[in-house]
Amino acid sequence: MSVDQPTVLVVEDELAQREVLAYNLEAEGFRVLKAENGEEGLLIVEEENPDIIVLDWMMPNLSGIEVCRRLKSRAETRSIPIIMLSARTEELDKVRGLETGADDYVIKPYSVIELMARVRSQLRRVRPSTVGLQLEFDDIVLDAETHKVSRSEKPLKLGPTEFRLLSTFMEKPGRVWSREQLLDRVWGRDIYVDTRTVDVHIGRLRKALTQYGGDDPVRTVRGAGYALG
Repeated sequence: MSVDQPTVLVVEDELAQREVLAYNLEAEGFRVLKAENGEEGLLIVEEENPDIIVLDWMMPNLSGIEVCRRLKSRAETRSIPIIMLSARTEELDKVRGLETGADDYVIKPYSVIELMARVRSQLRRVRPSTVGLQLEFDDIVLDAETHKVSRSEKPLKLGPTEFRLLSTFMEKPGRVWSREQLLDRVWGRDIYVDTRTVDVHIGRLRKALTQYGGDDPVRTVRGAGYALG
């Protein structure tokens, strides 16, 4: 698994629909997690912290609306984009879905191509580096497509791990990332790496960012982790 792959959670109780969605998302280069009901979906969100959720409205026991409401009421999961899928075509239903916190609303039957475009659109907002966008913070520019970084228009040499660390920081400047969160995002959950390794690579990133002078933009937050700016 590439650690740059965005993770999509599909919560859908109909097996055929779930598998079609998973197949198409994987073909688009996403890492896909699947849940067959709302309870399982909430557990997976807690364990895996996906980048985006595709959520069916009509499910037994715990509806998609209730799952959405719970996720949007918690600070830790509020920022995860949710695309609600529903056979309900009434305008009021759509409004209710969006008012509950859904970021987008797609009516069944839907075009798979359109749904993929909407997933990418939401990801562009929360993880811009995964869709090849250029990120900027003060005088630092990171081009996710060409894997080039510059500061004050001078090219910087970064190793692949330092590049992924910087991408993560630049997607959400000011956000404090714990070492464990950085391990998940930059190294991937499937690889065992000691948390002290994060400190080593942060040191390398700092050295690279200040190789031509200038302030160190990476901030150490005592007892919490690291942040950019």
